[in-house]
Amino acid sequence: MEFNHKSVLFDEAIESLNIDENKIILDGTAGGGGHSSEIAKKAKLLIAVDQDPDAISVLNERLGKLENVKIVQNNFENIKEIVYELGIERIDGVLLDLGVSSFQLDTAERGFSFHQDAELDMRMSKSGLSAKDVVNTYSEEALADILFRYGEEKFARKIAKNIVEARETKPIETTFELVEIIKKSYPQKAMRDAHPARKTFQAIRIEVNAELERLSKTLDDALECLGSGGRISVITFHSLEDRIVKERFAEWENPCTCPKEFPVCVCGNKPLGKRVFKSKSPSEAELKENPRARSSRLRTFEKY
Repeated sequence: MEFNHKSVLFDEAIESLNIDENKIILDGTAGGGGHSSEIAKKAKLLIAVDQDPDAISVLNERLGKLENVKIVQNNFENIKEIVYELGIERIDGVLLDLGVSSFQLDTAERGFSFHQDAELDMRMSKSGLSAKDVVNTYSEEALADILFRYGEEKFARKIAKNIVEARETKPIETTFELVEIIKKSYPQKAMRDAHPARKTFQAIRIEVNAELERLSKTLDDALECLGSGGRISVITFHSLEDRIVKERFAEWENPCTCPKEFPVCVCGNKPLGKRVFKSKSPSEAELKENPRARSSRLRTFEKY
């Protein structure tokens, strides 16, 4: 199976984890093994996690024979259970490379891309709620809310209205059927800015995979799994993800809840660690090689 995926911010992410031969690192989004392969070269143990069965097949082919690699098919939100079941008390690093992989986007039948016609799917785990379910069963109000909240789509209400009207005639089954509905919902002048389906597809994908809810839970659980000096590095691809990570790291670094006018802290909340750096974005050289990296951002937190 060909699982091609260009790992964004590759050098920066590997460096941020501060890996050495004594450390246990968990890659919660191992995918085709881009970051994982390099981690395995440097770490005492790599725990390579992915929920996508296609990714697991490729990871077994590429890394399965290495003695210092454990491959686990699961969602990273279950990080505590994953670590516990492996009999590990503490880990030293966690990497989360969020969003949809190049492989998932480029494999038409997975239904992630608005550039290729395929059955509406978008399930990273290939199981459970699908994009087709969302589009054909959610109420107009729920659809509009999802498109506005997760896609920051200005024309959410119009798109939701047209989706509901279209499915009254027949179910919406393919990506191009959905794209056509979205195009009809857009003013002509707004079509020039970017592909009109981009925000809607992002929003539906986030809903299908419960991405933001899982991210929030995972950050807290990952911190709990880390030993002193352990690091969490997260690569995000849109502002909603990045905001969650940025705010959570800031809360951990300064958990004080005292009013600003108090001269000293009396709440007793102590810092849990520190941000290793503010954030990092791809270099111009990387963007030329991989335009899909343009919105990515890396943030890293070190536990005390």
